[in-house]
Amino acid sequence: MKDSLLRYMESNSVAQQFAYKVKEEARTAKFRIYGPMILLILMTAVGAIFLDNFFTWRNITNLLYQMSIPLVLATGITFVLLIGSIDLSLEGVMGFSGAVVSLLVTNTMNDNNFGLFGILITIAAGTFVGVITGILHVKLRIASFIITYAMGSIITGFGVLTYGGTPAQVTYELFDVVSRNSFLGIPYLTWSAFIVFFAGCVILNYTAFGRAVYAIGDNELAARSTGIDVDWTKVKVFALCACTASIAGVLACIRLKLGQVRIGNNQLFPVITSVVLGGVSLSGGKGGMLQTFVGVLIYTELSNFLTMQKVDPYYRQLSQGVIIIVAVALTITRSRRIISK
Repeated sequence: MKDSLLRYMESNSVAQQFAYKVKEEARTAKFRIYGPMILLILMTAVGAIFLDNFFTWRNITNLLYQMSIPLVLATGITFVLLIGSIDLSLEGVMGFSGAVVSLLVTNTMNDNNFGLFGILITIAAGTFVGVITGILHVKLRIASFIITYAMGSIITGFGVLTYGGTPAQVTYELFDVVSRNSFLGIPYLTWSAFIVFFAGCVILNYTAFGRAVYAIGDNELAARSTGIDVDWTKVKVFALCACTASIAGVLACIRLKLGQVRIGNNQLFPVITSVVLGGVSLSGGKGGMLQTFVGVLIYTELSNFLTMQKVDPYYRQLSQGVIIIVAVALTITRSRRIISK
């Protein structure tokens, strides 16, 4: 009789713990979704109060222009983070693509004029780098942060070799049109970023590939047991991330009219910070494109606010760092799971 009572109490306790865990995870998921949005609303309200020209159309279009390239990069890196991995080759692929496309369209270094086909070649080359990275990661079982860092260094070197240390200036007319003009008051560069982001939304939310990404990030062993080709999915994730990095490199070249690998510098960690700030989990399986968009907007708006306040660049970096640490600490889920796989 006593043993039966003890078993009943233990089973009841386990059931209560499970119910509590489910409620806690639901509460955390809601905070991950709504926390960054609340933060964005508060930041916008502060900007409206302290800056008279914060809500002017000129500043809004400036914000949209500033967030175009980070949004493209964030779209690809979101997939990588959702499977619980990391891609440190992003800057290298972006710089390489910017250098290559400048040599394939009308420029000051050679007689090439491949036009739109040159852009497609560049994006294909960058995507191929991602395929190689993914294959090496899954076949050699090398941690993603190591193999992607190595590939980033390699592809950066290739980028420099393409122009021999003297960057080409782009004279392609289409680049000038895209960089200078807008539609409905929104720059063409931003529209391009929105198209890439929308494509990422569709792929993540409405395809079997997107569901596989979530499944791998949530529990890789369980995903394998259900028949998901985990290795091939990972290869496609790294290829997709490299593809968006290539597009970002082309957009950066359009903006600067100059092809050099340095256009990818200092892009990686701000973009990852933005995505995590929006609520995408570093441990994988949690988050989405909505969180990514909110995170990029928060980071861009913060930079814009500090610039308009004419904060000294050094103090600006300090302020950004402190604010980001606090915001990320409030929005991420802390767990004992491995961060990068």
